[in-house]
Order: sequence, then C-alpha cells, then structure tokens
Amino acid sequence: MRTQFTAELIALTKDLTQMCTLAHDAVERVTDALVDADLTATYEVFARDEQLQKMYGACEARTVVLLALQAPVARDLRHVVTAIQIAGELSQISRLASRIADQVYRRHPEHVAQQPILGIFAAMGKLAAERTALAGRAVADHQPPSEDTLDGLTMESLHQRLHSALRDPASAPPTDIAIDNALLGHHLERCVDHTARIDRLIRFVDTGVPPTAQPSDDD
Repeated sequence: MRTQFTAELIALTKDLTQMCTLAHDAVERVTDALVDADLTATYEVFARDEQLQKMYGACEARTVVLLALQAPVARDLRHVVTAIQIAGELSQISRLASRIADQVYRRHPEHVAQQPILGIFAAMGKLAAERTALAGRAVADHQPPSEDTLDGLTMESLHQRLHSALRDPASAPPTDIAIDNALLGHHLERCVDHTARIDRLIRFVDTGVPPTAQPSDDD
C-alpha cells in the first residue's frame, strides 16, 4: 500500500511540474503576443490554457482518490492537500494569460498599447514568466526558491510605472484603452501573486508552517 502511495505522489509531482511548464510557457508567449501583436502566440496561449485546465481536472481527481483511499497523515497529508492547491494556483495563472491573450486577439492587428506602455508590459511579462519558472523548479525540487533568486525588479514598481504612464499626458491613451491597459497590468501582477502563493505552499510542505502564518514578502 505504501509503495502505491509513493508512486502516486511521484506521478502527482510530475503532473504539477508539467503544469508549471505549461503555465510558464503561457505567460512567456502571452508577453510575446502583447509586445508584438502576435496572433500565433495568442493561439498558443489558448492551446496551453486548454491543456492545463484538463490536467487540473485530472490532478484534482487524483488527489481526491489519494485522500479517500490512502488516508495519508502528517507530511504526506500536507503533500496531497498542497498539491491540489498548487494546481489551482497554476490554473489561475493560465486563465489570466488566456484573458490577456483574448485582449490581444480582439485588438489585432493593432497593438493593445503604445510605447512606453508596451515596454512596461514587456518587463511585467518577463518578470511574471521568471517567477513562474522559479515556482516550477520549487515544485519539482520540493524546495522553495532561495531568497537571492527573488531580488531585483518588483511587480509593484512596474505597476507604479504603468499607472504613471497611464496618467501622463504625453503617453496616456484614450480612457477606454487606458482602462483595458490597467486591467492587463493587473492580470500580469496577479500572475506573480499566484507564484508567491505557490512558494508559500511549498514552504508549508517543507516546514508545516501554514501559508497564512508565514511572513509576507513585505515583512
């Protein structure tokens, strides 16, 4: 019975790692779509989201079976419960990328924004992709990313730059487009929020400290 449970946990981790790859690819390609008004990249985001959502459903079913039939305790229980939560965070990242891609699709062949706003979107998308890749490595290694990998440009600072550009008379687009641009920035920021939650979930598996009891990034 224990051998079967271990095998199921290994399979579950592999599924989560693949989902991380899909989420990273979706964020990376949606950034290309945003910056280049690339319709091919947009379609790729939709395809990755569809694949990831199917995997999410399968992962959810697998964890329910593990909980029902194996009755795990302590660390194993944390592992199983956290797995479905991580899958949910990855599902949300992919959904956000798909929503951004939808805006690109609707505006094509025009860009969703002009410079300098496009440059800010490029930086936000790059950061979101990097954080998603770090989350994927954390899931695969069962270890949260080290603090030194999280230094540098923050999404908060980029979001502030975006809002400044949207208010600047020299770069501010019409009101309807400005609202859409602000929403796109919010979606990219939310992607990073979900990767932060994944990091906390990995720490929970490792330490047993619930995510809500862990210090926030601002502490």
